Amino acid sequence: MTLKERLPVLIGLVAIAIVFQSLNANFLSARNLTNLGLQIAAMSLVACGLVFVLLLGEIDLSAGAVSGLGAAVMGVVGVRFGLPGPLCALAALLTGAAIGLFQGVWITRFTVPSFVVTLAGLLAWQGAQLGVLGDTGSLNLNDGFIVGLCATFLPPLAGGALLVAAITGVALTSVLSRRWVSAGRLGLLGISGGLPLAIFSADRGVPLAVVLVVGVVALMDAVVRRTRFGRHVLAVGGNAEAARRAGISVERVRIAVFALGSMLAAAGGVLAASRLLAVNQSSGGGDLLLNAIASAVIGGTSLFGGRGSVWSALIGALAIGGISNGMDLLGWASPVKYGVTGAVLLLAVTVDALARSRSAAR
Repeated sequence: MTLKERLPVLIGLVAIAIVFQSLNANFLSARNLTNLGLQIAAMSLVACGLVFVLLLGEIDLSAGAVSGLGAAVMGVVGVRFGLPGPLCALAALLTGAAIGLFQGVWITRFTVPSFVVTLAGLLAWQGAQLGVLGDTGSLNLNDGFIVGLCATFLPPLAGGALLVAAITGVALTSVLSRRWVSAGRLGLLGISGGLPLAIFSADRGVPLAVVLVVGVVALMDAVVRRTRFGRHVLAVGGNAEAARRAGISVERVRIAVFALGSMLAAAGGVLAASRLLAVNQSSGGGDLLLNAIASAVIGGTSLFGGRGSVWSALIGALAIGGISNGMDLLGWASPVKYGVTGAVLLLAVTVDALARSRSAAR
């Protein structure tokens, strides 16, 4: 997506900041913005996986349930079987990938709409989560690796080094793709990275969870824009029949995307459990799925497939998370919060539909 395509949501982020800062002076404080970064970390990973599914023109209603089940598997193998944290997290990721693989195969093999298959998965994986957790229904996490994912804050020097590496990486990929990088563009990259660094440094430091999320999003964005697999995903989402005639294995692309999306959902469950220091029956539930879908769509990913960016997951999560955080600071009731979030999502989808109709008319 170009800067022009991202401009509406960026303007929306500025508007959100201005409105809530005017209503509550703590909204733009370093502590609250650091907390906001931690709050949206898990949702951003789930939304990142959903972006791939939406690029196909499909939907995954089981992402929230897969997130909770992945967290439950991680907690059980760690607490009850005593495995180290990294292996517990790996078990969660493999669980998510296996679920996505199963659902993708079912969708392609039996040509059942993804809406139906993942809706069935939403129910089935919630039941599996209850079965995995057992009678207690809750597990407290105390593994240093798992807890440290959201409890670790990097000092400014380390955060600055990561910033320089990120800017260098973006500039290098731009040069390799024969897009010359102007001094102004590098300056903009520096400002966009330096501002969060300054905010985090004014509080507790750069959250490790935020670094991990940005790294995953950047990697997935490179997969979409720089690899054959990414081009195949966009081609299938744009026109599946044309992609098939061009020699692309549409079925394999769909299966791989659903496996990747569910694995990222499970990764989001790991971060959510790390932040709450526990896994319970409500993990992955609530409004996680709806907010993740809203994040992807509000960020600019089309519901009709073939158009969007992985960065839209992070941008949209900032918008959804900022609205929710601001309403929490103001003490607004839940009915109002749900209504406002729904209105924002409806507006984003309407804008996408109008843009698509104008493009088709041209």
